Amino acid sequence: MNIAQRFTFLAAEPKRDRLPLLKGLTFLAVIGLAVGVYFALVYAGTDTTQGNVQRVFYFHVSAFSAAAVAFVSAVVGGLAYLRTRQPRWDTLALASVEVGLALSLITLITGMVWARPIWNTWWTWDIRLTTTAIMVLTYAAYLMLRSGIDNPDKRRLFASVYGILAISTVILTFVVIRIRPDTIHPTVIGPSATNAEGGFAMTSGIGMTLGINSAVWCCLIMPALVWWRIRLENLAQRAAQIRAELKD
Repeated sequence: MNIAQRFTFLAAEPKRDRLPLLKGLTFLAVIGLAVGVYFALVYAGTDTTQGNVQRVFYFHVSAFSAAAVAFVSAVVGGLAYLRTRQPRWDTLALASVEVGLALSLITLITGMVWARPIWNTWWTWDIRLTTTAIMVLTYAAYLMLRSGIDNPDKRRLFASVYGILAISTVILTFVVIRIRPDTIHPTVIGPSATNAEGGFAMTSGIGMTLGINSAVWCCLIMPALVWWRIRLENLAQRAAQIRAELKD
């Protein structure tokens, strides 16, 4: 097979291209995001204590929920890779971690926006904020681990194990405000700690808006972003394969 034939073979599109499904999911995600924004900014009533800044919570909580789902997806990808040694599962884990990390940063940023007028500071080393920061740094280290290992098989193996263990930071971040009475971070779902500052009553409007936004972010936005990242990674691997073949 000459160079032109190799290039044609490797560059050929897969027989089953799911791009139309991905575009459909992306369209639904955009529509869902617009609906969620409407509910957050228009439908939900203004909190009598916090004012309009409370509306940030609809995106803050939804982003964290979607990040948690993405990190669970990374665990699924890691376990599946350890069992099958198929690279596609490692690609799922990588895409899930990258998307989950981006969503976690949204969580931190929106939390700081809310904290400034409510707590009169952008950041405080409260136990919930500290564990969230640890979670973000843990998954950032996952990407550093991958970039530091040249051997593809070892990289996938170590990353899979690391991604599975890293979910413990997500669990800790979720439960810490429910087991520590000294946190000042309010619990959105369930009773807040006695020292919590900036809590709000869960009215029907708030509950519906929070539920819609969480569903959109977890079921539409996060899967669409992961799918696009998987597609990008597959294209990158295909390009690397073409370069390797052309060098032969």
